[in-house]
Amino acid sequence: MRAKTVLPAVAMTAVSMVLTLAVVMMWLGTAVPWPVALVVGLGIDGGWLATLAYERRLAAQGDHNRAVTAVGWSFGVLAAGVLVAHAMAAEHSGAWLAVAWLPIAAKALWLVHSLWERTALTPLALDAIRGIQQEARDEAAVARARLRAEAATEETRLTAVTEAGARVARVQAQTAQTLAGAWSTLESARKGEETGRALTSVTSPVTPGVTPRWELPVWGPSAAVPALETGAPALSDDALDTLVHEIRHSQTPPLSYRDMAARFRAAGHSASEVRLRAAWKRVAA
Repeated sequence: MRAKTVLPAVAMTAVSMVLTLAVVMMWLGTAVPWPVALVVGLGIDGGWLATLAYERRLAAQGDHNRAVTAVGWSFGVLAAGVLVAHAMAAEHSGAWLAVAWLPIAAKALWLVHSLWERTALTPLALDAIRGIQQEARDEAAVARARLRAEAATEETRLTAVTEAGARVARVQAQTAQTLAGAWSTLESARKGEETGRALTSVTSPVTPGVTPRWELPVWGPSAAVPALETGAPALSDDALDTLVHEIRHSQTPPLSYRDMAARFRAAGHSASEVRLRAAWKRVAA
């Protein structure tokens, strides 16, 4: 990389010095002896080359001197002025003006080369920078891949949850539909005229002397029934009817069977569900 900036500057400087020396020789050669013209041309080129060498030495040491830089630019401007002055007086002025800018261009190339040297890095540093950049690119690629994977996983999870929720909703709907059909059938059976007669005919051999009226359960909230106390004396049908009547009419309007049964057992009385419901039917009738 160093040769890419220093070689053009060296080549243009050499061409500018040759042109300056040639122009001085042609311009002053007719007015003064040629050795004098040669000394003048070499003086301009020598001064320019000396200041340039000194600038390069300072740049190699990491230093900079404005006075030396100003002198170097002065020699460059002087060489360019000699070329321009010769072009104005020569017959082919256009050709000489075309190369009159070479000294200034050479100084500009040396300036570019000095700027490159100030920012140049060693191969080790460049390798370290490339490694850091590659590591950053790798981390960015890994982060992007991780985000894409997480997004795909989340999408899959949401899809699975949605499908599971849909399946649960379908099962619940089917269960509710089946349960509604079952309770509809149960309600139809409960309200049927032959239901009580059929159940009574089935239970009559089991409970002789008792003809209860059966009712199938009704859908609704349930209440806990206190446990029966063992050893309590059994109530007769008349006593049971009296208690049921008193509890049922203990408030207005009369209590329902469920509330009456709860208060009956809460009061410490004991009777089977069949006898209690039979007493309720007799009192309610």
